[in-house]
Amino acid sequence: MTSAPTIEARGLSKNFGNVTAVDGLTLSVAPGEIFGLVGPDGAGKTTAMRLLTGVMQASSGSAIVLGLEVSRDPEAVRHRIGYVPQNSSLYADLSALENLHFYADLFNIPRAERDRKTTELLAFSRLEPFAKRLAKNLSGGMRQKLALCCALIHRPEVLFLDEPTIGVDPVSRREFWLLVYQLLQQGLTLLLSTPYLDEAERCHQVGLMDHGRLIACDTPAGLRQLLPGSLVEVRGPSPEMASPLVRRLPEVLEAQVFGDRLHVLVGDVERDLPRLRAALTTEGFSEAHLRPITPSLEDVFVTLLRQRPPSIPVGH
Repeated sequence: MTSAPTIEARGLSKNFGNVTAVDGLTLSVAPGEIFGLVGPDGAGKTTAMRLLTGVMQASSGSAIVLGLEVSRDPEAVRHRIGYVPQNSSLYADLSALENLHFYADLFNIPRAERDRKTTELLAFSRLEPFAKRLAKNLSGGMRQKLALCCALIHRPEVLFLDEPTIGVDPVSRREFWLLVYQLLQQGLTLLLSTPYLDEAERCHQVGLMDHGRLIACDTPAGLRQLLPGSLVEVRGPSPEMASPLVRRLPEVLEAQVFGDRLHVLVGDVERDLPRLRAALTTEGFSEAHLRPITPSLEDVFVTLLRQRPPSIPVGH
């Protein structure tokens, strides 16, 4: 028997005057799953998160969390979820411990349970040595971990994280994700938004948003299947100079520069790779190294965005 979705959006939309920030969003998140919303700035990720958590009222459609209609009973939903917004929800002039106590008091947690849970969360996040440090004096990574702990103080069943690792150094990002995996093992369901496609690879399901619409939704492996043809990596000097040449070739469907490499999408790798190599050699790029590669979500997303017709940008 299939379990009911923990989080569900049905035709969810939000309009700000003539601007549609979220346009008919429909998605489903199973219990114990990590669902990642990915998209460029202005895609509507933050607005979608606010609609799903009851922070903002939808213009149309419905959001259902833990079987509860969010618009009908937002307070009941808020007591069963944790939410870490994009902008810090911490009080800068309170210590880490005082922030945790404040959020515990908001949810009317008895003092004995509050103290036990605070001790547990400080250990979980490895913030015990910094319990008395003011939030404004914590590093970016520490503040994000503290915000996560504040969202967990009342033992939520579902956790919403809006770009939780934005502006955080790589080591802190890795530590944050270790905490996320521990939460998953404890049975929580998570929905997060992220601008980082390497983080999206860690999710069970990924929704790609653009201009308020969900343009694709599947497992990371399923999304990679949306890329037509095969991907070839070209490594060598001056990928920016090779890119215009490659794009003119009839065999090439798409070409994008990724750092010191060029990712080239072709229809048939066995047929087209030798042609691509010959063309590069003829044009003076004989040192280029070519090899077929598995596409990343970034490859998929860039291609899907370029294939979409231009539209009017929407608000955040």
